[in-house]
Amino acid sequence: MTDLTPDPDRPGLHVSKPSPSTPATGSAVCHCGARDTATGDAQVRAMVARWEANHGSAHGKGGNA
Repeated sequence: MTDLTPDPDRPGLHVSKPSPSTPATGSAVCHCGARDTATGDAQVRAMVARWEANHGSAHGKGGNA
């Protein structure tokens, strides 16, 4: 499988939870340069909410930060 971790060349959001008994992990990189990581289900949910509110599609399709 390809490494799905986001980086400046491939910005995005990646969340993993291999099994119900393991904590979720997440990482995010935005084309504007912002980065975030989280470990634990609640922390990953909060990271995704921050991403949705401030990065990714919040920047629009034009590539402007």
